[in-house]
Amino acid sequence: MTTFEGLGLDERLVQATDALGFTQPTPIQEKAIPVLLSGTKDLVGLAQTGTGKTAAFGLPLLQLINEKDKFPQALIVCPTRELCLQIVNEIELFKKFIPEMHVVAVYGGASIGMQIRDLKKGIQIVVATPGRLIDLIERKAIDLKQIKYVVLDEADEMLNMGFQDDIEFILQNTPNRESTWLFSATMPPEIKRVSKKYMEQPVEITVGKVNTANKNIDHQYYVTSAQHRYEALKRLIDFNPGIYGIIFTRTKADAQNIAEKLTREGYDIDALHGDLTQQQRDKVMGEFREKTLQLLIATDVAARGIDVQGITHVINYELPDDVEVYTHRSGRTGRAGNTGICMSIIHTRELGKIRQIERMVQVPFHKLEIPAGKDVCRKQFYHFMDKLLRLDINGTDYEPYIPMLEEKFANVSKEEILQRLAAQEFNRFLKYYENAEDLNARERVREMRHREGRPVHSDKRDGDRRRDMNGRGKNYVSNSGDYARLFVNLGTKDGFYKASFLQFILDMSDLRKDVLGRIDMKEMNSWIEVDKKAAGQMIRSIDGKKYRGRSIRMNDADSRR
Repeated sequence: MTTFEGLGLDERLVQATDALGFTQPTPIQEKAIPVLLSGTKDLVGLAQTGTGKTAAFGLPLLQLINEKDKFPQALIVCPTRELCLQIVNEIELFKKFIPEMHVVAVYGGASIGMQIRDLKKGIQIVVATPGRLIDLIERKAIDLKQIKYVVLDEADEMLNMGFQDDIEFILQNTPNRESTWLFSATMPPEIKRVSKKYMEQPVEITVGKVNTANKNIDHQYYVTSAQHRYEALKRLIDFNPGIYGIIFTRTKADAQNIAEKLTREGYDIDALHGDLTQQQRDKVMGEFREKTLQLLIATDVAARGIDVQGITHVINYELPDDVEVYTHRSGRTGRAGNTGICMSIIHTRELGKIRQIERMVQVPFHKLEIPAGKDVCRKQFYHFMDKLLRLDINGTDYEPYIPMLEEKFANVSKEEILQRLAAQEFNRFLKYYENAEDLNARERVREMRHREGRPVHSDKRDGDRRRDMNGRGKNYVSNSGDYARLFVNLGTKDGFYKASFLQFILDMSDLRKDVLGRIDMKEMNSWIEVDKKAAGQMIRSIDGKKYRGRSIRMNDADSRR
């Protein structure tokens, strides 16, 4: 069995891993640590989130850096504040027996003055988000000329979020770095371009197959009609009474609306999306980590970098367009060797997309029936009984109250007491699900028509568009008379790919994907087909807004001729 000592780590770091209860390195640690300690110049490490990547680069950094030199020697760049703080917390644990080593986090949404003061205290490792780091560089509040090691963590997520120019700017401002270590869950073309431009013959380490999903996750899908999607979501939540999970939506409007509806119906849930201030975001994440909230509903952009232990379920309220996004979503559960469940709520038109994701992530997907109302009640009832039997009644003095209870219930049978207890807990469920409809009925009707050779009509609300996983118009049907063609001065040069661009314009405009037709992206500009009734709202929401310091121009492409 490989040990941390066997990987070449010094005594102080081995002592720290022992204190943390780490007995055996994870596969990415076992492969990366010896290579990094050997003095390799550059490295690309490909592994899913939750596989121990922070230790894979954090432990070698602590060994290679000279703690007696009181200036920044290592820079770790990551996409979000949450991940930034998580990395710092883990490195603090690893350096427990190296008291002279200091690490600081710099990120947006917090006092930059306080962070500048921390940087002046003589630190060796800086962990930063791209935006705040560039702000510090431009203010000349941080000197990166003596940085020897640069780590880009979750590089694919940073590129998906449009940070490519920022990353290149940061690398250009670390001219004396000796090594660049890039860690990523996937290997999109943008990662290859960055590694080719800024790294010299990097060693590439892969744990598992690129773009594959975690084998500890059970991937499930449930088929319903579009108008039953919300009811299907509620039923899946109710059927899993111990659920602690994240629900993913396409837009911030969906996230907020669903969170508000579920909250009104008594669920412990809140939303995480781009309209929240940093203070609101911290409050929501704090409550979710403390399990005051049972569920978090989030957009892909808002959920970047979330790493919360113990998540049992991920629910895709709608499938993402991109396989890499699916991999990131599902990777929020089944972490650190635990098992998890990723559920997707789809309609019949998306069965082909499920098969495509299944092939690309190379794990089987299981089609399950949306539970019937009586099944939900039965599952909740069993959960309640188990919870009742697990209650710890030791250590509390109930003795003075027992005679009162015996007197009060002297003429009530045990069966009636149990019935009353159940009624108090389950009346709401029983009434709600008494005449619950079968949410799987729509699919069975379509399949029956198909077998009988009768025409199968698509759900009008879903439209008649067909897309492949990159949003291209495969088998695409468009009635150009129903669509306006909009021009926007954003393109691939701005760090967008099809799925992230789609998410961006939907978040900005608060529109649903149903209104969109073909999207044609070029390097500098893009053209978007949008339902004529929604075109005005999209232009008003986006035209004139700022993206990374420059004004966005959006207008009717046909009017430009």
